[in-house]
Amino acid sequence: MTDSSLKIVRLGELLSTGTDPNQADVVLCFGHFNVIHPGHLRYFQQAKTHGNKLFVALEGDSLIPKVERDRIFPELGRAQAIAELELVDQVVILDSGRLEILIDLLKPRVLMLGKEFERDQRNRIEEAVAVMTKLGHQILYDAGETHYATSDLLRGTQNEIERDRWAQFTTALNQHSIDLNQLVTNYRKLNPPRILVVGDTIVDRYVACDPIGMSNEAPVIVVKELESRDFVGGAAIVSAHVEALGANCEFLSVIGNDEPASTVKNKLAEYGVTTHFFEDHSRPTTFKIRYMVENQKLFRVSRLKEHSLSRELENQLTERIWNLAPYLDGILVSDFVYGVVTSRILKVLGEVSQRHKVPLFGDLQCSSQIGNIGKFKKFHLISPTEREARIALNNHEDGIERIANKLIEETGSENLILTMGSEGFIAYEHRNSQGISRRQHFPALTANPVDVSGAGDSLLAVMSVLMASGHGLMESAALGACMAALSVQTIGNLPIDLSQIHSLIQRRGFQL
Repeated sequence: MTDSSLKIVRLGELLSTGTDPNQADVVLCFGHFNVIHPGHLRYFQQAKTHGNKLFVALEGDSLIPKVERDRIFPELGRAQAIAELELVDQVVILDSGRLEILIDLLKPRVLMLGKEFERDQRNRIEEAVAVMTKLGHQILYDAGETHYATSDLLRGTQNEIERDRWAQFTTALNQHSIDLNQLVTNYRKLNPPRILVVGDTIVDRYVACDPIGMSNEAPVIVVKELESRDFVGGAAIVSAHVEALGANCEFLSVIGNDEPASTVKNKLAEYGVTTHFFEDHSRPTTFKIRYMVENQKLFRVSRLKEHSLSRELENQLTERIWNLAPYLDGILVSDFVYGVVTSRILKVLGEVSQRHKVPLFGDLQCSSQIGNIGKFKKFHLISPTEREARIALNNHEDGIERIANKLIEETGSENLILTMGSEGFIAYEHRNSQGISRRQHFPALTANPVDVSGAGDSLLAVMSVLMASGHGLMESAALGACMAALSVQTIGNLPIDLSQIHSLIQRRGFQL
């Protein structure tokens, strides 16, 4: 194995010793690359398609504006992280000159820049672009291909992939001085926070089937139903997670007058959640049936109504929110866009948050519905998927950093979790007028999940509980990564408690 440090060179060294004349067909990338995340990997992978060798020009510490230096890792650490990527051939630290000097020296065939440089950051690369134009060489602006699935299992065994991801996770912990042992111990010592969960109630029925074959009458798959099991879903399972993690949970929602409503009431009572249900006779309790063969979903049937609440129901919910407000440590909004979280409900939650200094945590899930995470204004934390963030901004081209910055700017959120499915999630912290102050990628710790439908719910639940207890974003995100890893290992949603997270941490070598 090649020592990755051998890939690193300083511009000053190149200027004094000269470059290898055989360095042809080079594609050059540029940036400060503070924390390597999937967005950077897409960018590098796309760049590599344009040439045989990939060089990365890394902004040295001296080129970073003073206002940003306290939140940027030292240049050698950043260079080492890039050099460890197999597809990168050389990392050049710009320590004694700007990008245009390296271009004049190296004469790359292609300069590939992120989409953000095409618009609002052109001043940083104007002279470099001029040199490339003078050389007659190509300049591309591309953030890499956006995708929502993974091909990791084509590149190694499940054990190998998970070993690599846990190594990445350990590196992330070390970068932020997070001790999982101490984190769990400290949380257990605190008084449990009181969390209000507001959102849509769903019952998920999983039907196990035996495949029979194809119908002779039409091209229809035929299965035989074996057994079924009902789980609470939507905001209801979020409330169950919150309670299981040791918090005191109040759950506010709307249900129908039907059998699924009884299922939810019984299950949440069993889980210890305090419920505030209001019946709406104009709609059934949202009920989803998933037909499965082994752990493969065939299709889903949903029984639901998506219209908003009546004025009378809104009045009842808002009155209950104000009554609970003085006793809350946090409010978690879990919006599945089935009508419970109306604009008026959101307005009231915002007023409650300001008057009683209660942080808001929010997630909006719109896989098959129409929704916009941008409606969550001034939340302490929002947690969209990458797809939801891009839909909200109507932006499918820019890199992830640009998407995150823009969404934080438009919503006024203090923190952002951008979930990326099999690529894990990125935690963004916003603390001043200069934009994002810290970010960290946390990998998905389970390489071959059984059922991913509840990962986001479990992640938001544990992060809300910890942040409402006074823990920081990165600490909460670290425990969230463990929680999500557990949630995808079983079919259907079941509440996950701290002892289960504790056991996972121990199994992976973090001794408590």
